[in-house]
Amino acid sequence: MFEYEPWIRLGCFAGVLMVMMLWECWAPRRPQHIGRLTRWPNNLLLVVINTLLLRLFFPLAAVGAALLASEHDWGLLNLWPVPFWFSLLLSMLALDLLIYWQHRLFHALPWLWRLHRVHHADLEFDVTTGLRFHPFEIVLSMLLKLAAVILLGAPALAVLLFEVLLNATAMFNHGNIRLPKRLDTMLRLLLVTPDMHRVHHSVIPRETDSNFGFNLPWWDRLFGTYQAQPQAGQLGMTIGLKQFREPGELRLHRLLLQPFRRK
Repeated sequence: MFEYEPWIRLGCFAGVLMVMMLWECWAPRRPQHIGRLTRWPNNLLLVVINTLLLRLFFPLAAVGAALLASEHDWGLLNLWPVPFWFSLLLSMLALDLLIYWQHRLFHALPWLWRLHRVHHADLEFDVTTGLRFHPFEIVLSMLLKLAAVILLGAPALAVLLFEVLLNATAMFNHGNIRLPKRLDTMLRLLLVTPDMHRVHHSVIPRETDSNFGFNLPWWDRLFGTYQAQPQAGQLGMTIGLKQFREPGELRLHRLLLQPFRRK
């Protein structure tokens, strides 16, 4: 199965992306003032660059690291005689917790924030925002993930499932989709919803520094970074960063150069 890992991930990615794009057209949560043709090509080209970069420098990726750890008995879970289902569940929870703290770290350290702010500088909030990351951030994230997978001794199946789920939920919780309020409240018990994560993309700094979870909503509640709603409301809030408001900042070359600019 693992030899087909790139195709499994690509198939799930394309399927979820198509569903979310159609959902946004059918039931948008917020009106968009910047057209999709202005934003989507640049955001999606960034995805292509990141994917090629990862396949070039990390051809085996995190799943390959898990297989290598298993073969050599590296990592905590390969040293403990625990049931497979337990190692599967624990690995997925641990990796999600890692993503939460990694996200907070990228907000806390100025040189990491310069990379991560590319994600936050989008002037609208939709499914392609969830895919918009600077290549250097993607590489650093992969290095952290590889280290965690090997130290933990995570099963390859857990890593594959986690990466597919994380990719799918990131597209879901960045979606410009309308959910019934009651359904949103119920989903927040198990999953980060678009209304929950949209707060994190507010132009107000204290809201930007909340709701760091990408997949599970529990970490924000546990560590005191949860905020239910934005101050201005879901329809009144301003998306993005104060220092990057011109539409020209949405172009691909500006995104790639943004971390190295003083602005």
